[in-house]
Amino acid sequence: MRMASSIASPPSPWRAGAWAHVTVLDALHGLARLLLAAFIFFACFAFSETSPYDLVAIPTILLWLCLGLRLHRGVIPFVGLLVLYVAAIVMALVPYLDEPLPVTWTVQLAYLAVTGTFFAMLFSDETDGRIELALKAYTASCLLSAVFGIVGYFGFIPQEDLFYKYGRASGTFTDPNVFGSFLTLGALYLMHGLLTGTSRRPLLASAALLVLVVGIFLSFSRGSWGGSILATLVMTGAVYRSSRSAQLRRRILTLSLLAFVGGAAAIAGALTVGDTAEMFAKRAAVTQDYDQGETGRFGSQIRGMAMLIEEPLGMGPVRWRRTFGLEPHNSYIGSFANGGWLGGAVFLVLVTATCFIGVRLMGADSPYRRHAQIVFPALLMFFLQAMQIDIEKWRHVYMMLGMIWALEAARLNWLGRYPSSVGKV
Repeated sequence: MRMASSIASPPSPWRAGAWAHVTVLDALHGLARLLLAAFIFFACFAFSETSPYDLVAIPTILLWLCLGLRLHRGVIPFVGLLVLYVAAIVMALVPYLDEPLPVTWTVQLAYLAVTGTFFAMLFSDETDGRIELALKAYTASCLLSAVFGIVGYFGFIPQEDLFYKYGRASGTFTDPNVFGSFLTLGALYLMHGLLTGTSRRPLLASAALLVLVVGIFLSFSRGSWGGSILATLVMTGAVYRSSRSAQLRRRILTLSLLAFVGGAAAIAGALTVGDTAEMFAKRAAVTQDYDQGETGRFGSQIRGMAMLIEEPLGMGPVRWRRTFGLEPHNSYIGSFANGGWLGGAVFLVLVTATCFIGVRLMGADSPYRRHAQIVFPALLMFFLQAMQIDIEKWRHVYMMLGMIWALEAARLNWLGRYPSSVGKV
């Protein structure tokens, strides 16, 4: 009897080793996913040129490379364009190698190009799971920054210029314009889940979305306002067009109307607090004082473009600032100024090619359409904002570029495996 009892009793998992079934490779993959989430979450900390994002970047990239990343054919054009762009900048840098600022700027740009390549390679495999993890981490990052921005704007933190600059919410960024635009992708992620009914906690998602909308508004960034509205319209239109359910289409229309009313009410409420209405009236003007005149932004751009026609190698990295006393405030002009005709042409090709595959991803029947409908409208917003601000050093732009090209690589791989599935998803 004792023998039978002892045989029937299962061995203690702790005596056998609770971690005995966990392999070293599984543990490393878990650590890699944790580092990836932290890497993306820290994107919101942009108080200085170096942030926790950059400190986590190196171990994250190295660990994932050790675990195995592949360069899929779908991302080769993207990587090639990044290499050409950096090479053009380096060529324009040669006459100024003895100046620390242009050299530092070029090294930082090359580093961001490496992160863009990393994201493209990483998200090309296990695409849905990895991008979903990244978007969750990014949205959490947006919420943290938005809360700090709102709290700072309304004076709950007495520290001057902390989370609040120039009378505008800046969150965890040094520039309110970057802060407002940063929040858009997180807002689109939440909004897509609410529109399609895939959000697991719709009330919580709605509350989080409201926080992000208020944060975008209090940034008082004209580019962020217009870009966020356009990105929302593009995403909503893509979701509506790709839906085959009349019920889902009605849901999209109803929730869009409710979101518009709710957002308008939240903004109207914010306008009643302090001098918010005064700042809104000031920032809503089409142009600001610094835009006008021969030495203003637009005047400098006109004079600079005439000079660039005669400079095949451009002015060199950050030399525009030395010439005119301010940045180009236009990434398209800046690409020609920093990298010459080659750098400018490559930048234009990169934007055009990304827009082409982004639009195709949003409309094509594939398992990757959902994430394309979230990421590409936000990236399109940055491409449009690039006409009035310099985005080439924004970390999250390279993440989104990598995501879009990775989604295209995953779609091409999926078509190769299941060519008969086209039109049936």
